[in-house]
Amino acid sequence: MSEQNKQTGIRALVQKFGSFLSGMIMPNIAAFIAWGIITALFIETGWAPNEDLAALVDPMIKYLLPLLIAFTGGRIIHGLRGGVVGATAAMGVIVGADIPMFMGAMLMGPIGGYAIKWIDKLFEGKVKSGFEMLVNNFSAGIAGAILAIIGLQIIGPIVTGITLALGAGVEVMINAGLLPLVNIFIEPAKVLFLNNAINHGILSPIAVTQTEELGKSILFLLETNPGPGLGVLLAFSIFGKGISKQSAPGAAIIHFFGGIHEIYFPYILSKPSLILALIAGGVSGTATFAAFGVGLTSTASPGSIIAVLALTARGDYIGVIAGVLVAAAVTFVVAAVILKSGKQEEQDITAATSKMEEMKGKKSRVSDQLTANEPQESANDETQEAPQINQGAIDKVIFACDAGMGSSAMGASLLKNKFKKASIDINVTNMAINDLPSDVDIVITHKDLTERAKQKVPNAHHISVENFLNSPKYDELVSELQESE
Repeated sequence: MSEQNKQTGIRALVQKFGSFLSGMIMPNIAAFIAWGIITALFIETGWAPNEDLAALVDPMIKYLLPLLIAFTGGRIIHGLRGGVVGATAAMGVIVGADIPMFMGAMLMGPIGGYAIKWIDKLFEGKVKSGFEMLVNNFSAGIAGAILAIIGLQIIGPIVTGITLALGAGVEVMINAGLLPLVNIFIEPAKVLFLNNAINHGILSPIAVTQTEELGKSILFLLETNPGPGLGVLLAFSIFGKGISKQSAPGAAIIHFFGGIHEIYFPYILSKPSLILALIAGGVSGTATFAAFGVGLTSTASPGSIIAVLALTARGDYIGVIAGVLVAAAVTFVVAAVILKSGKQEEQDITAATSKMEEMKGKKSRVSDQLTANEPQESANDETQEAPQINQGAIDKVIFACDAGMGSSAMGASLLKNKFKKASIDINVTNMAINDLPSDVDIVITHKDLTERAKQKVPNAHHISVENFLNSPKYDELVSELQESE
């Protein structure tokens, strides 16, 4: 195996790991935000201090959030049974620790899922008729009890030690003024789609522990700061050429206000030296946050300026806004110098978008911006061979992708509007591929994910598209359903 193939394989594994972590965290972001709002409002230093309501803060961070993460992790591995055993197993590490056990939950949840999956496979076809429920309940209960004890006695103390060591390291970096240097690693990692592994796997667990003690954490701002991305997109808007210049303003709006950071990644890949601009902006922004001593009360997801300001700790708005603006300004200046001093071909951004899609395995939001400036083609949109669709037999249409959010949600909204205008009464929604129900009638996925969707629900009618926002397959589906009335 060549060195390049090895690097590609390692990157793919890390990206897969980051995607798995994201799969545990993202479905529970609403609970994190709820906890962040309660913390910001009702703790002693909050906007409206209230001792009774502040009593919600500690149980939510120590029990609710870790248990939700563990349940989700177990469920990803082995459905509801995996979720139940995963949450039960996580209770051991939660009870045995004095700090929020997010790392422990992200570990014990999947372990519980794998354990009950292995047990179910062990007993498959060996249980006598009439004893299935007894065996199922007791096997899951025994597995959960054993793992909870192991978590309490063994895993909990280890994870606590690791968490405290990481927290101490971060505190040393903050006291020494070295925290901004972390962005030297964060900014390149984001472009390589490793941001989930860093943000959700390392920064957030430590940040939550800090928030419990201080009411806020600067770590929530390191990866979510929209300033660097805004700066580089503004530079392309002024100094870019061709398609990159035309698409950059729209991409800047989506990035800054919508929080979709991946939209600026192809611009960096089109001219890799621009990573220096991102690093300069990220370091400057974090240095500004540190100088003002500001932080957020919870994870800002997506990384929109709206989400960032909504979760900014009381009295920290000037510092947070200053950090975002400084990061954007520094990135803009450095990016402008790089763009003006180097040769930039018009087709670079399109080629970089294709490269990014190959790296991640799905269509990006920037493609939606680029294709808005080009004629739409349908040659690459393919539909699975299937019988004529009959509207009377269709109850459920689902857009599916890795996380069940982002562009698939926008595609679902678009098709809903088309159905409404055509007076077609069929439920349209979006979700992660892993969550697709067996009774779904039509599944719409990006072409790179269609095979996974077919494996999950082989009996459904599958529609494979190139672009969630501009596919001609939607109008074809509407016409076919109307004709089948």
